[in-house]
Amino acid sequence: MVICQQITHSAQQTQQFAQQFAQTLHGGDVILLKGDLGAGKTHFAKGLAAGLGVDDTVTSPTFALHNSYQGRLTFNHFDFYRIDSSEEVELLGLDEFFYDRNAVCAIEWSERVADLLPQHAITVTIDKLDGDGRQITVERN
Repeated sequence: MVICQQITHSAQQTQQFAQQFAQTLHGGDVILLKGDLGAGKTHFAKGLAAGLGVDDTVTSPTFALHNSYQGRLTFNHFDFYRIDSSEEVELLGLDEFFYDRNAVCAIEWSERVADLLPQHAITVTIDKLDGDGRQITVERN
Protein backbone atom coordinates (compact mmCIF):
# COMPACT_ATOMS: atom_id res chain seq x y z
CA MET A 1 0.00 0.00 0.00
CA VAL A 2 1.48 3.36 -1.06
CA ILE A 3 1.77 5.72 1.91
CA CYS A 4 3.07 8.72 -0.02
CA GLN A 5 5.01 9.90 -3.05
CA GLN A 6 7.28 12.90 -3.36
CA ILE A 7 9.36 14.41 -6.15
CA THR A 8 12.60 16.08 -5.06
CA HIS A 9 15.03 18.12 -7.14
CA SER A 10 18.22 17.93 -5.06
CA ALA A 11 20.01 15.78 -2.52
CA GLN A 12 19.08 18.36 0.11
CA GLN A 13 15.37 18.06 -0.71
CA THR A 14 15.64 14.25 -0.55
CA GLN A 15 17.21 14.53 2.90
CA GLN A 16 14.55 17.02 4.04
CA PHE A 17 11.75 14.70 2.92
CA ALA A 18 13.37 11.76 4.73
CA GLN A 19 13.86 13.90 7.85
CA GLN A 20 10.14 14.69 7.92
CA PHE A 21 9.24 11.06 7.23
CA ALA A 22 11.44 9.94 10.14
CA GLN A 23 9.11 11.78 12.52
CA THR A 24 6.53 9.05 11.84
CA LEU A 25 8.88 6.15 12.66
CA HIS A 26 8.82 3.99 15.78
CA GLY A 27 11.17 1.47 17.33
CA GLY A 28 11.17 -1.74 15.33
CA ASP A 29 10.56 -0.06 11.97
CA VAL A 30 12.65 -1.41 9.10
CA ILE A 31 13.08 0.74 5.99
CA LEU A 32 14.10 -0.99 2.76
CA LEU A 33 15.84 1.54 0.50
CA LYS A 34 15.54 0.59 -3.17
CA GLY A 35 16.99 2.31 -6.20
CA ASP A 36 19.80 2.18 -8.72
CA LEU A 37 23.37 3.18 -7.89
CA GLY A 38 23.40 6.92 -7.36
CA ALA A 39 19.62 7.15 -6.86
CA GLY A 40 19.96 8.80 -3.45
CA LYS A 41 19.55 5.96 -0.96
CA THR A 42 22.36 7.20 1.28
CA HIS A 43 21.06 10.78 1.14
CA PHE A 44 17.67 9.45 2.23
CA ALA A 45 19.35 7.54 5.08
CA LYS A 46 21.12 10.74 6.18
CA GLY A 47 17.75 12.47 6.32
CA LEU A 48 16.25 9.62 8.34
CA ALA A 49 19.11 9.87 10.82
CA ALA A 50 18.64 13.63 11.18
CA GLY A 51 14.92 13.12 11.74
CA LEU A 52 15.71 10.60 14.47
CA GLY A 53 17.92 13.15 16.24
CA VAL A 54 21.29 11.75 15.20
CA ASP A 55 23.98 14.45 15.44
CA ASP A 56 26.85 12.37 14.01
CA THR A 57 27.92 12.51 10.38
CA VAL A 58 26.19 9.63 8.60
CA THR A 59 28.28 7.86 5.98
CA SER A 60 27.55 4.96 3.68
CA PRO A 61 28.40 1.62 5.27
CA THR A 62 29.35 0.10 1.90
CA PHE A 63 32.57 -1.42 3.23
CA ALA A 64 31.63 -1.75 6.91
CA LEU A 65 28.17 -3.20 6.02
CA HIS A 66 26.63 -1.65 9.17
CA ASN A 67 26.86 1.67 10.98
CA SER A 68 24.96 2.45 14.17
CA TYR A 69 24.06 5.92 15.48
CA GLN A 70 22.29 7.14 18.59
CA GLY A 71 19.36 9.55 18.44
CA ARG A 72 15.87 9.40 19.97
CA LEU A 73 16.09 5.78 18.75
CA THR A 74 19.14 3.85 17.65
CA PHE A 75 19.57 4.18 13.88
CA ASN A 76 21.09 1.12 12.20
CA HIS A 77 22.18 1.74 8.61
CA PHE A 78 23.10 -1.23 6.42
CA ASP A 79 24.48 -1.47 2.89
CA PHE A 80 24.47 -4.98 1.46
CA TYR A 81 25.77 -4.13 -2.02
CA ARG A 82 28.86 -6.28 -1.43
CA ILE A 83 26.93 -9.22 0.07
CA ASP A 84 26.52 -12.31 -2.12
CA SER A 85 24.02 -14.19 0.04
CA SER A 86 21.85 -13.80 3.11
CA GLU A 87 23.92 -16.52 4.80
CA GLU A 88 26.80 -14.01 5.10
CA VAL A 89 24.55 -11.62 7.00
CA GLU A 90 23.34 -14.42 9.28
CA LEU A 91 26.90 -15.54 10.04
CA LEU A 92 27.78 -11.98 11.04
CA GLY A 93 24.64 -11.77 13.21
CA LEU A 94 23.48 -8.61 11.46
CA ASP A 95 19.96 -9.95 10.92
CA GLU A 96 19.32 -9.68 14.67
CA PHE A 97 19.27 -5.88 14.34
CA PHE A 98 16.22 -6.10 12.05
CA TYR A 99 14.05 -7.10 15.03
CA ASP A 100 15.30 -4.56 17.62
CA ARG A 101 12.26 -2.77 19.09
CA ASN A 102 14.46 0.12 20.30
CA ALA A 103 15.88 0.93 16.88
CA VAL A 104 15.07 1.86 13.31
CA CYS A 105 16.89 0.06 10.49
CA ALA A 106 17.53 1.42 7.01
CA ILE A 107 18.78 -1.21 4.59
CA GLU A 108 20.31 -0.46 1.19
CA TRP A 109 20.32 -3.37 -1.29
CA SER A 110 17.85 -5.28 0.90
CA GLU A 111 16.87 -7.60 -1.95
CA ARG A 112 20.11 -9.49 -1.28
CA VAL A 113 18.78 -10.54 2.16
CA ALA A 114 15.05 -10.67 1.39
CA ASP A 115 14.54 -13.98 3.20
CA LEU A 116 15.79 -12.45 6.48
CA LEU A 117 13.61 -9.34 6.51
CA PRO A 118 10.54 -8.79 8.68
CA GLN A 119 7.21 -8.80 6.85
CA HIS A 120 6.18 -5.43 8.28
CA ALA A 121 8.97 -3.50 6.52
CA ILE A 122 8.46 -0.13 4.84
CA THR A 123 9.80 0.09 1.28
CA VAL A 124 11.19 3.38 -0.03
CA THR A 125 11.83 3.33 -3.77
CA ILE A 126 13.87 6.16 -5.27
CA ASP A 127 13.67 6.54 -9.05
CA LYS A 128 15.94 8.91 -10.97
CA LEU A 129 14.17 11.51 -13.10
CA ASP A 130 15.72 14.08 -15.44
CA GLY A 131 18.66 16.01 -13.98
CA ASP A 132 18.74 15.82 -10.19
CA GLY A 133 15.06 14.92 -9.90
CA ARG A 134 13.97 11.90 -7.90
CA GLN A 135 10.58 10.31 -7.38
CA ILE A 136 10.33 8.80 -3.92
CA THR A 137 7.60 6.25 -3.23
CA VAL A 138 6.95 5.04 0.33
CA GLU A 139 4.98 1.80 0.75
CA ARG A 140 4.06 -0.31 3.75
CA ASN A 141 4.33 -4.04 3.05
